[in-house]
Amino acid sequence: MGRFQISAVAICVLLNALDGFDVLAISFASPGIADEWGVERGVLGVVLSMELIGMGVGSLTIGALADWVGRRPIILVCLVMMAGGMWLAASAGDVVTLSAYRLLTGLGIGGMLAAINAMAAEYANLKYRNLCVIVMASGYPVGVILGGAVAASLLASFDWRSVFLFGGAVTTAFIPVVWLLLPESIEYLSEKRPKDALARINATLRRMGHGAVEALPALAAPAKAGMGKLFSKSLLRITLLLTAAYFCHIMTFYFIMKWIPKIVADLGFSHSAASGVLVWANIGGTLGALLLGLCTQLFTTRRLVIAAFVGSAAMVTVFGQGQADLLQLSLIAGLALFFANSAIVGLYALFAESFPTEVRAGGTGLVIGVGRAGAALGPIVAGFMFQANLGLDAVAVVMALGSLLAALALFALRRPQEAG
Repeated sequence: MGRFQISAVAICVLLNALDGFDVLAISFASPGIADEWGVERGVLGVVLSMELIGMGVGSLTIGALADWVGRRPIILVCLVMMAGGMWLAASAGDVVTLSAYRLLTGLGIGGMLAAINAMAAEYANLKYRNLCVIVMASGYPVGVILGGAVAASLLASFDWRSVFLFGGAVTTAFIPVVWLLLPESIEYLSEKRPKDALARINATLRRMGHGAVEALPALAAPAKAGMGKLFSKSLLRITLLLTAAYFCHIMTFYFIMKWIPKIVADLGFSHSAASGVLVWANIGGTLGALLLGLCTQLFTTRRLVIAAFVGSAAMVTVFGQGQADLLQLSLIAGLALFFANSAIVGLYALFAESFPTEVRAGGTGLVIGVGRAGAALGPIVAGFMFQANLGLDAVAVVMALGSLLAALALFALRRPQEAG
């Protein structure tokens, strides 16, 4: 791993951190929105899920395009969409308008996730590929932590719109960073071979400190990207089981991520304190992601993710039992995200490991896209259970089942070499 490769992966980490803040911006803002507009919990659950719906559509459509037109152009287009959605959200005057702007933001985030997952995998060498993808995915909670700290400070002095204004400014700032510092991956150019592939590869090789190559290596047959390949005999089982695991676990994950600020605020704490609990929860998520990444050098990723799923189900259930003070709330939320987020980043590594280059972004996009239906359902189902006067303890038990079902799906993915 040379400095240029490390730099490219680092930019992907920062982009995922940006995704993390942009997704959770609505969570930080939700207590203020509910107070100002008098929004009921059921309706608020729908608003909280709008960008998740957009992420699903964006992953399936925009993300798949990254296998046809390249990772870099899709990243740039998605940044423009995300920035526009964040700026516009600050001007929303009602629930419907805000939901539309959050949908736009989600479209950009969904496409971005598929593209940067492929980009990070393709800039890493084979030895550290899983680790690099996991480090990239760990940028998500880092973005929530840093952005959440800023959001808590903003909410102490300004209203909820300040959160979206901050997000719009930071997202806009990343557009020139990607334009100048993140070229298309060599692996993609070598596989897809656009007419200027050799010149672009040599330009990147020079930036990496290597000499130019005179010709591209011969291929037995041109690599063709296509969603149909994901349902071929060789990939169908992998595609279905990874999608099922992601769908089920993401319901549990986003129940915690989206509802923590509102739950804490309803317990009588301030809006800024509620944001602080979410920040501490994501510190736990970051530590879990990094620890799982290190453990992939010693254990198979699949087994690590199964263990994380079980831990997630247990700690989400514990979170639902209620805590006495902010310290205990922060600790239990942190442990819940420690397991829940480490499972998410482990799944991203499994995506990069399981899908070949020509369908890597499309396969990742498909799994994320379908799985995001679970992400959208999580906050909505929880919101209507709350509105039906179910207690936090009962809601948490139901939502924790998603992680257990995900563990069963990955257990069924067991490879022959792991049978012993």
